[in-house]
Formats: sequence, C-alpha cells, structure tokens
Amino acid sequence: MTDKPIRESAHFEELKWLYMELYRDEHAFEFLVNVLEERLQERLDERKAAGKKSGKKKGKNISLGMMMYTENFGGNLKGVAKKLSYLEECGIDYLHLMPLLETPEGKSDGGYAVSDFRRVQPELGTMEDLEDLAAACRKKGIALCLDYVLNHTSDEHVWAKAAKAGEPEAQARYYMYDNWDIPNKYDETTPEVFPETAPGNFTWVPECGKVVMTSFHPYQWDLNYHNPTVFNDMTDNLLYLANRGVDIIRLDAIPYIWKQLGTNSRNLPQVHTIVRMMKLACLMVCPEVKLLGEVVMEPKEVVPYFGRAGKTECDMLYNVTMMCTLWHTIATKDTRLLRHQMEQVYALPKEYIFQNYLRCHDDIGWGLDYGFLGGFGVDEVAHKKFLSDWFTGNFYGSKARGELYNVSHSMGDARLCGTTASLCGIEASAYEGDEEGVRLGTSCDIMLHAWVLTQRGIPVIYSGDEVGQLNDYSYHEDPMKLHDSRYIHRGAFDWNLAEERNIPGTVASEIFNALKELREMRSNSAVFSDDAEMYVIYPDGKDYMWDDSVIAIKRVFKKETAIGLFNFSPWPKDIVLGGEEHHLEPYGYEWR
Repeated sequence: MTDKPIRESAHFEELKWLYMELYRDEHAFEFLVNVLEERLQERLDERKAAGKKSGKKKGKNISLGMMMYTENFGGNLKGVAKKLSYLEECGIDYLHLMPLLETPEGKSDGGYAVSDFRRVQPELGTMEDLEDLAAACRKKGIALCLDYVLNHTSDEHVWAKAAKAGEPEAQARYYMYDNWDIPNKYDETTPEVFPETAPGNFTWVPECGKVVMTSFHPYQWDLNYHNPTVFNDMTDNLLYLANRGVDIIRLDAIPYIWKQLGTNSRNLPQVHTIVRMMKLACLMVCPEVKLLGEVVMEPKEVVPYFGRAGKTECDMLYNVTMMCTLWHTIATKDTRLLRHQMEQVYALPKEYIFQNYLRCHDDIGWGLDYGFLGGFGVDEVAHKKFLSDWFTGNFYGSKARGELYNVSHSMGDARLCGTTASLCGIEASAYEGDEEGVRLGTSCDIMLHAWVLTQRGIPVIYSGDEVGQLNDYSYHEDPMKLHDSRYIHRGAFDWNLAEERNIPGTVASEIFNALKELREMRSNSAVFSDDAEMYVIYPDGKDYMWDDSVIAIKRVFKKETAIGLFNFSPWPKDIVLGGEEHHLEPYGYEWR
C-alpha cells in the first residue's frame, strides 16, 4: 500500500488532466483531492489497514468464485460468516455478495435502487458486520466482491428527497427538467432499457413539478455525471466501501452513466474517462482493490472497458457474450458461433481478465452475433423465438424448464430465467421419472461447468449450482416478487439438498464432485494457468470425421500442451483429431 500523499502520487497529474478536461472546475477538483486524502488516511489507520492483504487480489488464477444473495445463503452477514466452512469445502476463493446496501421495500429492483450507499440493508446486518465478514474471508484466502450501483439512486435517497423538496443543488445531481421538451428530444435517440416492463426514459415528479430521467425504473433516478459534485461524491462512496475491507467492487451498468442529446447515451467517450478516473482514485488510495465492470453489451463495446495499455479502466469484465452463446449452443447443438467468438477472445491480450459464468442473478438475453449467424441462414427474430421456446420447454424434445422475462412482443424478443440444472433438463426429467434424462441433464450441467472452469479468467458459479438446485416457483406466491421472473433462480439455498453432496449417486454428489475435480485440475496443472496461450483447433487434412456439435480447444504453457474436446449434443460422438480417435459420451468432455 502506498503511503505517499495524494499530490505526490504518480497518478495525480493524469487524474487532474482528465478531471479538468471533463469538468474544467478547479474548485471541484480540490474537493476531490481532499476526499482522496481523507480516504487514504482512513485506510492507513492501523486498525483498518490490518489484514487488507489477500493473496487473491489480482483476479488471475482464482480457482472458483461464487455469487449469492446474503439472505438466501446465510440469512444475514453474520450467517454467511458462520457458513464459510461450506464455501471452503466448495473450494471458493472469491465470494461475490449481491447488492446488500439499503433499498426501499417494494422498490429495490433486487437491491439496485440504493437509498444509502453507506448503510447495509437492516435485516442483513450493519457495516460492522460487513467488515467482520471481510476479515473472516481474508483469513480463509477468500476475496470479497460487492456491488456498487453507479448509474442511479433510489428516489428515496437523501439527494432525491432534497430534489423533491425543491433544492436546486440536489436537483442538479439528476437529469431534471421543468417540462417534457428536452426529455422528448432524448427519447428520439435513446433506446429504452425495459420497453415492456418499465417503458420510457423519464418520470414526472409531482412533489417538485419536474421531469426526471429514469432509464431503468421510475423509482431509480439517473445520476447526472455532467455535475462534478456527483462524480466526487460517488467516488467517495466507492472508496468508503473499499475501506470496509472489500477486495473487488463490481461497477453496475457503467455504459449508461453519461447521457448526451443526439446520441443513444450508451458507451460514450466520457464514460471511459469517468471509469478511468475512478480507477486512478483506487490506485492512489487502495491499489490492491480491483474493479469488475458489468458491461452487458455486444463484444465490440465490451473490450474497450479494459482501457488501453498502461491506462486500465476495469481490471475484470463480465463475459456475457460467452454465457449467451453457450446456451445457444446447447439448444442448437452447433458450436460454430462458439468457435467464432472464442477465437476472438483467445486473440485478446492475456491481461484482459473475464469473469466466466453460466448464469448470474440476472436473466439470459439473446444478444448473439446475428451477422455471423445470418451467414448460415439464421433469422434473428425466428431464432430468438426458437431459443425462448426451447428453454421454456415449448419446443418438441426439449427438457429445459425456464421462464421468460421482459417479453417484447413488438421486437419478437424475450430474456430467459432459470437455474442451470433446470435449464439442462434435470428438473423435467426428475419430475417425469426419466432416469436417463436426469443422467443426460447432469452430464450437460457438468460439461458446461467444465467449459467455464477451463477457460482463461475467473470461473464463477451461482450459489446452488454446485449441487444442482432447481427452479424455485414460490416467488409466484409473493406479491412483492411475482412480477419478476428472475426470482425463479434467486431462491433460498437448499441446505437439505446440499447434504446430498455426500450421498453417492445423487445429482448433488455427481455435480459437486465433478466441480471438485475440475477445480483441482485447474489449480494443480500449470497448463491451466491464465498465462497459457489458447486456441480453437480443427481437424487437419488427414482427418475424416468431424461434427459441428463438438468444439476442440488447445492450451499451451511453456512446454506443456493440453487438448480439450466438448460435445454439445445428447448423442455419443467419435471424433478424429490429429490422427487420433476420440470417443465422447453424450454431453461429454475430455482433456488430454
């Protein structure tokens, strides 16, 4: 940790240049410097600085991460701390707690409508409990990740309340207007985030007689980063969380944080300036803390958030494209799109660290590369309909069981929700008493996890997937949740099911032990280092058998080489690669 004053930091001049270029406000910059100095001093305090050293900060070569809702796993933060031994057994060395800061009841959007960035949701505990959990994780070598919502606040945040009361300074923190003239101009070029469930980009505020920008939901007010006070205070809040012992901070919805008339208000250059400045603030105050960017966009928009050489923005990014493509590949049994995209990923610098996963707290969207698929005669609208039908069990032969979210009838589009086990067919087969179907679904589940764990980057599973937890339909009976199908895979962790991990022959045992073997292979084999070169490989001219349902990849590290084969179909495959014959079971995989 640096103990240099902020003004003596090697990063100070760059921060000042970027800040003045964006805001041209010397007074506001001096305020920011004071904030950084205060947070640095807080961090250097002996009590708070103790234990801020974890061997897992870099994000590279993490064995296995897990994301979870605190209340679903342990009831509250103290409960999670008491169950860390289970996470150790799972081999978890990276724990991502879903949003846990204070949000209003009934208007939380799953924790993403924050009313206080410095207070834990009361039923989950206190900031002191969070610090205690962070310290307990650190002792066990577990890096702790926390969500930070950059784009908006709750309409019950103190700033929003002051804006409703008519305070000009507070209103300047948001995009607020006296009438609909400017909002209507924004709507000409700015697409809606949730056109079916939360249409529109603006909301009328009767308390103050103004219109406010609300890109996500009417109760989530977009912050106006044109105002340097917003940047200063949100950076201060970020550093406050870092100083509670958090190792990795997930920046939520960052492509949206800068709005500008005449544009789509997505991924604008100023967004990258803001993220780079926040990274610089971290480098000066808490250099070991890493930033995880949530950029759910097409691939060409994602990679720039890593920054440029020597000018890092996000240390890690979600690999949302791979998630979507994996499920597409399961439904189509065709790996050509997956091969195409992995060739692009493998060509990126090894310093670019992706968080790889099969599913998360959110839905699965079908933002695929339809330009590439169109070359094979795939129509975008028809294909999205097929995928929705397949994963809801409405296509002949499908055992997948999921539910649609945010259906757009006008666009022929929908997003998908469900646990990994249910989407792989385990739920439907078990219900039907189809033992062979359960076996196939379990093999599919394990093969998909094998793919994720053997990629470069950070493999992360959702809590419950390690024991094959199924969909939770009880949310239909909860009036606070029934309108959001994402709760189908946000159910409480099934501790009774977890006990079955010790019973041979059960689905829980099969998946749990397969993940254990994969984790050990990843940790103990040098060829699975994140510094390895990776390639998609194809049969050479001598090969006479190949199948598009199979993908082959190669890892090379120093003098070691490993070849991986993955079968994305429910049928056995005999493949010849490099003159050598390989037999793959249905949804089978192997590394040689």
